[in-house]
Amino acid sequence: MSRARSKARRYAVQALYQWQLTGHEVHALVEQFALEHSMGDEEAEYFREAVDGVVLHRHELDDHLAPFLDRAIEAVDPVERAILRLGVYELAMRPDVPYRVIINEAVELAKTFGAEHGHRFINGLLDKAAARLRSVEMRAGRGPR
Repeated sequence: MSRARSKARRYAVQALYQWQLTGHEVHALVEQFALEHSMGDEEAEYFREAVDGVVLHRHELDDHLAPFLDRAIEAVDPVERAILRLGVYELAMRPDVPYRVIINEAVELAKTFGAEHGHRFINGLLDKAAARLRSVEMRAGRGPR
C-alpha cells in the first residue's frame, strides 16, 4: 500500500505543479497523467483523490499554511507549493495516514523535485501545520518514524 501511495503522491505533485503553472482544467490533467503513466488501481484512485482534493480545497489548505509562511503562498516556489498543498491536504483530510508518513513523504518529494534545501522548508512548515491539525496524534506519538 505505501509504495502505491508514494507513487501516487509523486504523480500528484507533478500534476499539481503543472496545474499551477498552466491553469489547465484539472480533470484534463488527471486524464493526461492516467494515459501517460502506468498506475495500478490503488495508485490511480489515490492520485485522483489527492489532486481533486487539493484543487477543490486549495483556499482552505492555503489558509492552514499562511500562519507559517513569511510570504504569500503564490510567492512560494511552485514545486514546493505543490508539495505543501498535498501535505496539508493529507494532514487535514486524510486522518487515516499518520502525520509522520505525510511529512516524511513530503520531504522525500522535496529532495527529488525541489530546490537544494527545499526539504528543510517543507519539513519545518508541515511540522508546524501538523502540530495544529494533528495535535492529539502528535501528543500520542502515533505513526512510524
